[in-house]
Amino acid sequence: MLNYRKFALGKLAQIGPRYLPFADVASENVPLSRLLRLSLFQVTVGMALVLLVGTLNRVMIVELDVSAALVGIMISLPLLFAPFRTLIGFKSDTFGSAFGWRRVPFIFKGTMLQFGGFAIMPFALLVLSGYGEAVDAPRWIGLAAAGLAFLLVGAGVHMVQTVGLALATDLVPEEDQPNVVGLMYVMLLVGMIVSAFIFGALLENYTPGRLIQCIQGAAVITIVLNAVAVWKQEGRNWDRAQAHIRGDAKPEFSDSWREFIAGQGAMRLLVVIAFGTLGFGMADVLLEPYGGQVLGMSVAQTTKLTAVLAAGSLIGFALASRVLSKGASPVNMSFYGAVVGLPAFAAIIASAQLNAPMVFVLATLAAGFGAGLFGHGTLTATMRSAPKEQIGLSLGAWGAVQATAAGVGVAAGGIIRDIMVSLPSAATAPPQAAYIPVFALELVFLAAALIAIYPLMKKLTGTRRAKTYLPVEET
Repeated sequence: MLNYRKFALGKLAQIGPRYLPFADVASENVPLSRLLRLSLFQVTVGMALVLLVGTLNRVMIVELDVSAALVGIMISLPLLFAPFRTLIGFKSDTFGSAFGWRRVPFIFKGTMLQFGGFAIMPFALLVLSGYGEAVDAPRWIGLAAAGLAFLLVGAGVHMVQTVGLALATDLVPEEDQPNVVGLMYVMLLVGMIVSAFIFGALLENYTPGRLIQCIQGAAVITIVLNAVAVWKQEGRNWDRAQAHIRGDAKPEFSDSWREFIAGQGAMRLLVVIAFGTLGFGMADVLLEPYGGQVLGMSVAQTTKLTAVLAAGSLIGFALASRVLSKGASPVNMSFYGAVVGLPAFAAIIASAQLNAPMVFVLATLAAGFGAGLFGHGTLTATMRSAPKEQIGLSLGAWGAVQATAAGVGVAAGGIIRDIMVSLPSAATAPPQAAYIPVFALELVFLAAALIAIYPLMKKLTGTRRAKTYLPVEET
């Protein structure tokens, strides 16, 4: 029995690097088991996103009878910290400690912020809703506490994800960075999918006590998984520790930011990220109601659309990682991702005219695929547009623009849909009339991303800047 087990494990180890996505990022110094352990921080981020945007969204509106407008405001509060991801990344690049660490302290701080937010969140929501004995509590207490809880969790998520990705790229050489980034985002999707199923099962028979258990359980799991993720991942740099003890001067954020955006094409790349994220993300919260209201899909069918979109993104990330690891241009990869998005959203619009739910599902899969290519390409291009000592800053810049654009896009999509529904002509118009303007606007943003990215696809020269896959400055 023991020999059979060894034989089976040996065969799995042999086929893993060939068939498993991103397994070839492993090396003798950084084995796959170490990278998988580090990626657990993305699992906790995915769990937090599902809890905030999905589970609590439904529980607050249905079970706790909180107004939808107030729920929308609460969910959008974490976006206030998205622009600070650039500063967080910069601080993790230049941070000094007596232990010589620069990334681990920020992951610890972000984890504590998430834990604190989750610890007070369920009670704050019960007070906000006036449930049970909380009916006599002043409403402003519940409002303030719930707002603080969402802010803390949002700040923690942004900090952990930004610095965790920077730590992951620190561990591998530049040619392996596309693979490690792909691995990290696969684990984010895994965390979201698994958490969605677990929270759904635990809250199937909802009670306030069960809500408290779920949220505070998420707090404990966040601490445990993040601690396991960073254990012995970052080496102690004694030169950095001595510099911290001496009080050596550190670079200013303003100077580092000017140096970063001075890179040829860096600012244009951030514009591309904003346009592309708006193009892919505006309809995220409208796909399920579109399928149900326009195409007559059941609740069970529309619920699977999230998995279809995630599966498309997973395939896109896997393909992008494999191609980019062989030396392809991440800017070109971003371009192809946006190109895939154009027929995908056109097919989503056409599915209503054809009354074809299968066309809609396949188009959703294609949209996720394009988003995966685009997201991986822009992230890799941003990392390579900065020197190694500014990896945290570049990741923060990408995250700040991407998260802000995603939040604005989701909000704008919902607002446009509600405006179309409220128009006097909506009573006689077909149901798809409220959604098509949003999908059409996504096509416009994707076209704008293609126009903005085209100059970055010039023929490259053999300088170090060419390695970033951005055009060099002409002399």
